[in-house]
Amino acid sequence: MRPVTRALKRPASAKDIVVTKWGARFMGRRFPCSIGKGGITSDKREGDGASPRGTHSMPGALYRADRASIKGAITAAMILPRDLWCDAPDHPDYNQQVKAPFKHSHENLHRGDPLYDLVVITDWNWPTATPHKGSAIFMHRWRRPRYPTEGCVAFRADHLRWIVEHLTPRTRLIIR
Repeated sequence: MRPVTRALKRPASAKDIVVTKWGARFMGRRFPCSIGKGGITSDKREGDGASPRGTHSMPGALYRADRASIKGAITAAMILPRDLWCDAPDHPDYNQQVKAPFKHSHENLHRGDPLYDLVVITDWNWPTATPHKGSAIFMHRWRRPRYPTEGCVAFRADHLRWIVEHLTPRTRLIIR
C-alpha cells in the first residue's frame, strides 16, 4: 500500500499577514489590530462574532472612490451606492456581493461611516459558501483601537492603507 501524500501548506513568511489576539505582523512590521468580539475560533458560525482561525487568501479589495484610492498589486473594485454583501445563510447568494434592492439579510458596503472605505475580501467561505459557516470576513478599518469586530480583522486607517499597498496575490491572512 502506498502512503497517502498531502500537499503541504507553505509555512508563514514575512510576506503573509499573521494575526493573533495580540496584533498582526507583516513584512517585518507589527500592527495593532482588532479581531472578532467572539475571539478566534476553529468552528466559525454565522453570527458568532468570531474570527476564523486558519490560512486565508485575499482575492481582492473594494474601495469607496469618493473617500479612498488604492495602489498595489491586488485586484480592486469600486464600492457603489447599491453594493451590499448577503449574510442570509439560506439564500443562494449567501456570502456574495449583491445589489440593492435586496430583501434578504445583508450588510451595506457603501456605509455612512468610514469602516468600509477600503476592504480586503478573504476567501473565508467564499466563493462557494456553506450555509451558516460565516460571511463577510474582511480586513477593514477599525472603529477605534482594539474595538472588536463581528469577525473581521480591522486596522487603523493608515496601517490598513500601507498593508493593502504591499499585498501581492500570494499574500495570505493567517489567523492564529
